[in-house]
Amino acid sequence: MPALSLAPTLSLLAALQRVSPVRPLRTFLRAAEEKRHPSHALPHAPAVRAAQDRVLAAGAGPHQAATLLREAGRGALPTIVLGGFVPDATEQVFLLRHFLLRSGDVYYFNYPCHGFSLDLLCAQLDDLVAELAERRGQTPVLFSVSFGSGLLLEWLARRRRAGSPPVLAGTVLVSPVACTADLVHPAAAKPATLLGRALQPYLAATATAEAADGAIERSRTIFARMFEAGAQNKAGLAGLMTAGELAQLHAAVMATIRGISGAGARERVRALQAMTAPPGYFAPGLLPLSPAPALVLYAEREEAVLEAGSPTRFAFTTALPAYFPHGRLQRIGNPFGPPVQHASLIFHVFEFLPALSGFYHRLKSGKLRHAA
Repeated sequence: MPALSLAPTLSLLAALQRVSPVRPLRTFLRAAEEKRHPSHALPHAPAVRAAQDRVLAAGAGPHQAATLLREAGRGALPTIVLGGFVPDATEQVFLLRHFLLRSGDVYYFNYPCHGFSLDLLCAQLDDLVAELAERRGQTPVLFSVSFGSGLLLEWLARRRRAGSPPVLAGTVLVSPVACTADLVHPAAAKPATLLGRALQPYLAATATAEAADGAIERSRTIFARMFEAGAQNKAGLAGLMTAGELAQLHAAVMATIRGISGAGARERVRALQAMTAPPGYFAPGLLPLSPAPALVLYAEREEAVLEAGSPTRFAFTTALPAYFPHGRLQRIGNPFGPPVQHASLIFHVFEFLPALSGFYHRLKSGKLRHAA
């Protein structure tokens, strides 16, 4: 899923240089800012642990907990980042971190390599949002990508069912994937996409742990090749990041791909299988999911990852106000080069920035503020 955000879009980069001389300048300024303020995300020890302690006491293992990192920002509007299957959240927003830090602290949820628990992830979100409210008097923006958007939606639905919807400043959902039918059509004899074929061994009703462990190597190969194809275009990437940044990103992404065990992959997919497709949210008292301002972003070329009949995309394109009354859906395209791919926050960062910066500006100015 988000690994495809690192898929090659090679001629796009050269096109950016031709049509907008401002973009190389922005890259230069961002790289200079990175030199002055290098990434310094540190482990965050939760000050509120009530929800996750309950889940751990009920049987979840500590190895299933996400690693929570915090990077200090310069404002009062924190962002919580939920990435996709791969890469980690810290790499998912690699070129967006300085933009996000201008608004406030950034909290990264990096998923565990050797397990995963949907219940524990939701509990960790409960505790962090409560901590920000109780200890800092802050309401965060939830920034989610692909599979991470499914986690966000599941968390919001659970809070609504419990009668305790969270107070948020806003939500961002980039190329949301919230159910297995978004990736593999239930009636299809063969998945239509490469990613669907990689996931099929995990989704099969007859899948065994041994079969899934065998499939993990094929999955690693697919994700690694997707990233390597783009990372080899050093000349084009020079318009987005320095050689040192590329080496850092490459090492981190590859380490994540290699580090996910068969058990970790199975449990991430199991979490996706456990999620309710958004069309199933139409139940008394469940909608809307949140009155907070929401921004839903789809790439112009989602079909390499999403099924044509993706239930989540159908729900949001036809009935977004039912889920988020103050929501806006936007299609991110590139009129000057190859089209924007699913969740492509690295290679198409300049295409996503206008929508994101406008949303954050309106949040900070109060133009999108809602009554809690």
